[in-house]
Amino acid sequence: MLCAVSCNCRLFATHISSSNSKRTSPAFAPPCCIVRPAHTCRRSLPPLRYAQANRRPVHLAQAQPDHAAVAEEAVAAAAKVTLKYFRSLVDVETKPDTSPVTAADREAEEAIIAVLKQHCPDYGILGEESGYDWPGEAGQAEYLWVIDPIDGTKSFITGKPLWGTLLALLHKGEPILGIIDQPYTKERWVGMKGRPTTFNGEEVHAKDTKELEAAYLYATSPHMFEIEDQFSEAWDRLRGKVRLPLYGADCYAYGLLASGHADLVAECDMKPYDYLAHVPIVQGAGGVVTDWQGGALKWQMLPSGAWVDKSMPGDSHSFS
Repeated sequence: MLCAVSCNCRLFATHISSSNSKRTSPAFAPPCCIVRPAHTCRRSLPPLRYAQANRRPVHLAQAQPDHAAVAEEAVAAAAKVTLKYFRSLVDVETKPDTSPVTAADREAEEAIIAVLKQHCPDYGILGEESGYDWPGEAGQAEYLWVIDPIDGTKSFITGKPLWGTLLALLHKGEPILGIIDQPYTKERWVGMKGRPTTFNGEEVHAKDTKELEAAYLYATSPHMFEIEDQFSEAWDRLRGKVRLPLYGADCYAYGLLASGHADLVAECDMKPYDYLAHVPIVQGAGGVVTDWQGGALKWQMLPSGAWVDKSMPGDSHSFS
């Protein structure tokens, strides 16, 4: 089985067998998690907006939305924006945390939010660029959408097609749906709790590598582990045991993990929108996701914006 780990928004993955809205700015402690692939399915958009009950139409707003359909519509809207900017001369700004951001990031997130609010007006939203948007009292929504409009902005601005749009849906803090969408290569992974993960509509499964020495390991950068000695030391031990460490795939590495091409992903210094979409995708492909201590990966906020689940600030690992 394969495992992915993230901590303090640091992630590690490896394979081993065995409307009155209130907006606030995001405040994160870096999380950590362990992921092992599972299965999810992809669903097309429903053609009907009405259900029949006693021969009388019921408006869609009265029923729970088709979450997978809404999510796919949202990432498709983002794709129209990102493809317009990709490999063009786009201005790059630097955010306070020194990470880059472009107009493509902001406009793609706006496109996603417009779709989510249309279909799920009572759900909370956390966007990397826009922060929190709650339909009522902050932090009290049962469902929360989490958006990373362009995961891998450095890849995006340098023309490398390994970036992607990430969208996750949490129910009471648990990731129940996730999408990795790469519109330039026309590749999409969809994970949903209790269902097989799909790649472009077809079920995928993680590899069943038996030995760590045979595993291909992905990490966005080896430098992300330098934030603390304990992570740097753990990373050195891990990469010294695998068959080959590889770098620079961002969210794309998790898709490769779910599809059985890679064995392990290890990351560090990540935020919730960087990894929550990966949880149902990896699990739905047969993998496992935990924090560095082996705990389940959940994330829930108090109205103040403080962490609820104590397992989240820290290190994460992911195995399949």
